[in-house]
Amino acid sequence: MAKKEFKSESKRLLDLMINSIYTNKDIFLRELISNASDALDKLSYRSLTDKKVKIKKNSLKINLSFDKDARTITISDNGCGMTKEELEDNLGTIAKSGSLAFKENMTKQEKIDIIGQFGVGFYSAFMVADKITVTSKSIDSEEAYTWESTGADGYTIKKSQKATSGTDIVLNIKTDTEEFEYSKYLDEYELKSLIKKYSDYISFPIEMEVTHHELKDEKKHEYEDHKELETINSMVPIWKKNKKDVKDEDYENFYMDKFNDYDKPIKIISSSVEGMISYKLLLFIPSHTPYDYYNKDYEKGLSLYTSGVMIMEKCSELLPDYFSFVKGVVDSEDLSLNISREILQESHNLKLIAKNIESKIRKELENMLKDDRETYESFFKTFGVQLKYGIYNNYGQDKEKLQNLIMFYSSKKQKLITLKEYVDNMAKEQDIIYYAVGSSIEKINSLPQVEQVKDKDYDILYLTDYVDEFAITAIQEYDKHKFANVESENLDLESDEEKKTTKKANEDNSEMLKAMATEIKDVSEVRFSNKLKSHPVCLTSQGDVSIEMQKVFDAMPNDLGIKAQTILEINEKHPIAEKLKKLYKKDKDEFLKYTKILYSEAKMIAGLPIDNPTEISQLICEVISK
Repeated sequence: MAKKEFKSESKRLLDLMINSIYTNKDIFLRELISNASDALDKLSYRSLTDKKVKIKKNSLKINLSFDKDARTITISDNGCGMTKEELEDNLGTIAKSGSLAFKENMTKQEKIDIIGQFGVGFYSAFMVADKITVTSKSIDSEEAYTWESTGADGYTIKKSQKATSGTDIVLNIKTDTEEFEYSKYLDEYELKSLIKKYSDYISFPIEMEVTHHELKDEKKHEYEDHKELETINSMVPIWKKNKKDVKDEDYENFYMDKFNDYDKPIKIISSSVEGMISYKLLLFIPSHTPYDYYNKDYEKGLSLYTSGVMIMEKCSELLPDYFSFVKGVVDSEDLSLNISREILQESHNLKLIAKNIESKIRKELENMLKDDRETYESFFKTFGVQLKYGIYNNYGQDKEKLQNLIMFYSSKKQKLITLKEYVDNMAKEQDIIYYAVGSSIEKINSLPQVEQVKDKDYDILYLTDYVDEFAITAIQEYDKHKFANVESENLDLESDEEKKTTKKANEDNSEMLKAMATEIKDVSEVRFSNKLKSHPVCLTSQGDVSIEMQKVFDAMPNDLGIKAQTILEINEKHPIAEKLKKLYKKDKDEFLKYTKILYSEAKMIAGLPIDNPTEISQLICEVISK
C-alpha cells in the first residue's frame, strides 16, 4: 500500500507540532480525550436533529486501556466516527479541524461546546508515540477504515473491520531514553492521574479497567488482584452544580483534595457571571500559608478550565500578586486560546475576568472585616504582610484598593485596628496619624519618642512587620491625614514656650554640640530636645529613610549603602545635660568619653548595632568606677 504524504508542508509543520508548540508531553492524553469528547458531542447533536440517528440514553462514553508488554495505549469512543474522506481530511491535513468546521456550520442557536478548534491536538501524541493507528467507522457508512502513521514521513489508509461506529486510537509508546521515561505512560496510576488532572470534567464517562487488591486470606496476609471497569472522571464539576445541592463540607473536601491542604479554607467564594463574558468561579482563601509560599519557586494562579478541560493548572494572569495566596478554579468558554491550548493569547476577556476576580476577592475580604472580625483578624495575621506588600509594590498604584484592608496594633486599643478606625477615633485637635516602628510591641513601647505622643493622649499605630513602614510611605496620607513617624525629627508637638527654651539651650551650647557631632561623625547633628520625658537620649531621623528602613536595607544580601540621616537628641531637662556642660568646660577627654557612650546608648535603644562594643564597654567601666 502506497504511503501518502501529509499536506501543508507536512514534515516541517509536524516537527513544529511535536517539538515546539507543545511544551508538556503529558497533555497528549488531554488532546485525544478532547477529540473523543467532540465526536460524542457531534453524535449527540445529530441524534437531536436527524431522526435516522438514534442512540441509547447514557450509552456515549470514552474507554481507555493500555498494554505494558505491547507498549500500547488505546483510546476509544462510540461517537460519530469518520469516513475515509474525513480521515484523509482531518488526519492527512495538519491544522484542519473537523470540530471547527462542524462548529462553523452550526447556527448561533445550535451552538454546542466543541473543544478542538485547531486540528493539531491529535498530533501531540507523536511526542510520546512512534506509531499511531486510528480505526474509525462513520455513523453514515457501513465501512471502516484504518489510518496509520509513524510521523512526518507520511501515512496510509486502508479498509478494515469495525462492528460499531466510533473511533479507536492506538498509540505505540516510544522506548525510554536517557532524557525521558516514556514507560511511565504505561502505568495505571499515571494514566488515572492524567485523566483526573486534565479531563476530569469531560461531560462523558471515561472508563478504564483498574486493579483492586483484595484480602484473600487474613491469617496468611494473602491478597489477590482483580480488574474492574471504573469511570475515572467526575464529569460534572462542583462549581457547575446548583449551589443549593452543594454543602460547605463538599466545597471544603474539594479544596483539601485538589489543593493538597490538610485544613479547611477560611473562606469559600463561589460565583457565576453571565454577560458579555460568562464564567464560573470557585475560590478559596486558605487558613494558613502554603508550605512553599515564601519559596522563590512558589507559583500563584488559578486553575483554568474550558468545556471541562483544564487548560492551565496555574494561570498567574488571573491573580494580582497581593492575592497570590488565593486558590481556586475559573471555568469559561469565552477565552481565546492559542494553537496548543496550553497558554492564552493576549486577551481582553482574560483581563476582564482577572479584574472582576480581583474586585470580588477584595469585596469578600471587606465584608469579612465588617461582619466577621475574628475570622478576618485570623486571616490578616496570616496574609496581612502580602496585602501591605501590594500597597507599596508598583509604586503604590494599588494603595486605594488595599488601604482599607490593612491593620496595625493600636497603643490605645491594644489590638489590631484599621486606618479608618484610627481616624474615626482621633482627638479633635489631632491632624496627624502617628506611628512607631519596631520588631515587637514591647520594643516599641520602650522607645523614648513614644512617651511624648502618649502624653498628648494620641493613639500610635505600632508597625512590627518589615514591610509596614514602606506601605505607610506609599499611602502618604489617609482621609486627608498625613502620617508621622514618632522617631522623625519634626513631630512639632512642643508648646511655643518649650520650643523657645530648647532653641535658647541649643544656641547657648552650640560649640559643645558641634564638638559632639564631630566626635561621632555618623550623625548629621547633635542637639538638645524637649520631646524626651524620662529618657536621656534618642536618635531621630531626617528625610525619607527612617532608622527602621535602614535596618531592612542592611539585612538585604547586597549592600545598597542606603542609610538613615540621624540626629542625636539629648533631653535638655535630664541631669546628663548639665553633666555634659560641666565636662565640656573642665575635662574634654572625659567629655568625649561621655559622648561616645551616649551615642552608643541611643543606637542600642534604636536597635542599631554598635560598631565598637569592646571600646564602649571599657569606657562605661572607666566612667562608673570613678
